[in-house]
Amino acid sequence: MLTENSRLQDFPALADMAYLNTAAESIPPVCVHEALAQYARDKGLGMRGRVPHNQTMEVCREVAARMTGLKPSEVSFCSCSSEAYNLLANALDLRAEDEVVITDLDFPSGATPWLNAAAPPKVHLWKSYNGALNANDLPDLLSERTQLVQVSLVSFYNGHRIDWEPFIQAVRTHAPQAKIAVDVTQALGRIELDCTDYDILISSTHKWILGIHGGCIVGIPDKDKSITTYAGGWFHLENAFEADRFERTVRKEGAPSFSVGMPNYAAIYALNAALDYIESVGVAAIATHANPLVAQLETGLQELGQWPMCPQREGNYSGILAIQHDRSDDIHARLEAAEVHVMNHAGRLRMALHGYNTPADVEKFLSELKAAL
Repeated sequence: MLTENSRLQDFPALADMAYLNTAAESIPPVCVHEALAQYARDKGLGMRGRVPHNQTMEVCREVAARMTGLKPSEVSFCSCSSEAYNLLANALDLRAEDEVVITDLDFPSGATPWLNAAAPPKVHLWKSYNGALNANDLPDLLSERTQLVQVSLVSFYNGHRIDWEPFIQAVRTHAPQAKIAVDVTQALGRIELDCTDYDILISSTHKWILGIHGGCIVGIPDKDKSITTYAGGWFHLENAFEADRFERTVRKEGAPSFSVGMPNYAAIYALNAALDYIESVGVAAIATHANPLVAQLETGLQELGQWPMCPQREGNYSGILAIQHDRSDDIHARLEAAEVHVMNHAGRLRMALHGYNTPADVEKFLSELKAAL
């Protein structure tokens, strides 16, 4: 991943393009393709395929636990981050008198379940300034009624990486009863996680950890089993097929309660291979390789008069930079024609740099951007 030879061997699709869009969709390595083929072979065994399916899931649980700093018993899987957050809303069972804090840098999946509840809690918006969130603004948003604080470790919107220590101290001081949910979708596999003392961790699988759609990692530390969903299903029940199953349910507690039905084994096969690949390369090595590319890109943007929506800070890098431009559609069309791939949405161009990117990718992007401007 980090050298030209390994890049072309593991990611042959990258041979003819500069791909700076991992924050939207990753390019899975060849081993993920092979894992999906193995899933198909195991599925061809019919019911006997459940044995390798479940073995793969348990191996995947172990590597996911290592990647997140949790125990395997604290890790589970569901189909996407939206499902995970809706199950979290179900578990918390918030009332109109309860309060939730969300941020204006969050992805909709983490921000909207509380707004769509049958009896919506009061939602406070932690607003960013100059592209960043400041923990000093939190005390005014927190109270004894705050039941949940939802944040993203790295924002999908502009790459802001939350300064975790001041954040966690503010919440635990001013709302010690609140649950803290952290979305690490834009961080896991790209930066070394520095978030601690959270109550639930959620990550989609088709971005920086190089998996495919249809998967989500859910981590809930064993310190608190109160985050247990009330959802119906069977995979998360202890007595799903017992004689009393139509009279009562016995739920698995914590993370296992978030796997409510048949697992998406194809996504889990892919995730297992992808996480194993990331682990073999090393997240620290990925950051060491890719962070200078972010600095190169930021410098190049500034030389073109384009200022990132959230400047990066030494020691607090993410993989994402974004700029705003009123001709972003035209610029994006030119970039696409040149096989330079970034995200374009509502006047915002977002660039994302992973371990498979190179200085040449950045140079090509900057050259095409300069021509377009």
